[in-house]
Amino acid sequence: MKRSVCILLFLHLGAMSLLAQQTQQPSAPTFTPDEGRSRILGVVTDSLKLLMLEHGTRIVFQAKTRRELSGPFLKDYGRSVRIPDQWGDTDSGWVNYLGHPIHGAAAGYIWLDHEPTATPDISRDSSYWKARARATAWSAAYSLQFEIGPLSEASIGNVGMRPETTGWVDHIVTPAGAFGLMVAEDALDRFLVKRLEQHVTNRVVRVALRVGLNPGRALSNAATGRVPWHREGRSLR
Repeated sequence: MKRSVCILLFLHLGAMSLLAQQTQQPSAPTFTPDEGRSRILGVVTDSLKLLMLEHGTRIVFQAKTRRELSGPFLKDYGRSVRIPDQWGDTDSGWVNYLGHPIHGAAAGYIWLDHEPTATPDISRDSSYWKARARATAWSAAYSLQFEIGPLSEASIGNVGMRPETTGWVDHIVTPAGAFGLMVAEDALDRFLVKRLEQHVTNRVVRVALRVGLNPGRALSNAATGRVPWHREGRSLR
């Protein structure tokens, strides 16, 4: 167990190191110390809101999670943190390969919300891709915390206490899928949603387009207190 915890801690530090390296690139935006602290505080605060929304949903809708809320917290948490022995876990394919990238993309969009120079429109400019790389690094750190951190599936619900309930799929697919989904959502919003909105005036249809084609952004909006279909400077009217 001690070795497992050390390895997972090393992975966590590696994700944070990647984040630091990305933010230190010469072309990355620079901030005064106060601006930087305020920005990181905003990212962490909004990420905690997303975390509470996700765990709250688990507790409400998953009987297995509610069953594991009793018992010795630290002991059960320690037994639940482990290095996976296989790729898959007991979750269905749509949860692993769609749900996890969506929640990873939501964390990435929270990062982008607090990066003033990040543009929502996809482009070939290197600044766009570097901003998405930084968002992906934050998504990886968020995902690792969600899996085995103090406020995680391991501590809230004891996922991992049974070896078959944890797999590498969550640690790898979440950030990788988040990057692909953010780019796909940005492209769909720019080249499809915006163009359709030039011809569609029905608000319900506009809401459906924005939420259905941008699920990661919609989840991020909901977690941070905005309507899921929110777009900066783009009213539904």
